[in-house]
Amino acid sequence: MNKVIADGMVEWRHPDQCISKADAVAAWDNAIRSRPRIEKSLREYLAIGIDGKGRVMELVAIHNDEGNFLIYHAFIPPTENAKRGLGMSEGGRRR
Repeated sequence: MNKVIADGMVEWRHPDQCISKADAVAAWDNAIRSRPRIEKSLREYLAIGIDGKGRVMELVAIHNDEGNFLIYHAFIPPTENAKRGLGMSEGGRRR
């Protein structure tokens, strides 16, 4: 089973959002939708999930050589670009 780890960057990158590493891991574990970002890297993944506080969060992680996911970006609320990329907005509907 893959282990999910959140980098310390998620806590200090957007301090006004009060996102902890545990919040990011919980949101990853409760992903609504995710996909590889092959346009960026074969190992990078984009996800939108809900953390333990009920917040909808945008996440980006790298799938490393050990088979683990390292979350290095977390943002609340998800951006329109992330929602489009996951087919979760009118402009990004998947058919």
